[in-house]
Amino acid sequence: MTIQERVDEFKSDFDLFDDPNDKLEYIFDLGKAHEGLEASERTEANRIVGCASDAWLVCECDHDVVHFRGEGTSEMAKGMMEMLLSIFGERTADEILSFDPAYLQSMGIVELLSPVRQQSLEAFLGKVYGYAQACKKS
Repeated sequence: MTIQERVDEFKSDFDLFDDPNDKLEYIFDLGKAHEGLEASERTEANRIVGCASDAWLVCECDHDVVHFRGEGTSEMAKGMMEMLLSIFGERTADEILSFDPAYLQSMGIVELLSPVRQQSLEAFLGKVYGYAQACKKS
């Protein structure tokens, strides 16, 4: 499944809800399944700078496949982290780098986020794309 297809799956899920609060509740529910990081991984180097709440992203490159793990401290951050790791994790660096993150708008969730949370999403994406570029070079 491609990144775009995974985004489309989330869009289908969000389309099931008429009420914006139900869409947010769906994100919170995603976060309930989220596994955190080891304390030793919650470092300044792994911190997602610009996130509204504390959040960290760890990347491992295995040949050209990018593996992500992350953690957020708020319910919203946990849910968004789970969703975004599901979209971007276990992909090649080229697949990540060729995906236009503006396509995430099609899910219908970005406009539900406060401006601060939208900045958090952009900070997350910046870290993901930075890691993918680093993996491609290694």
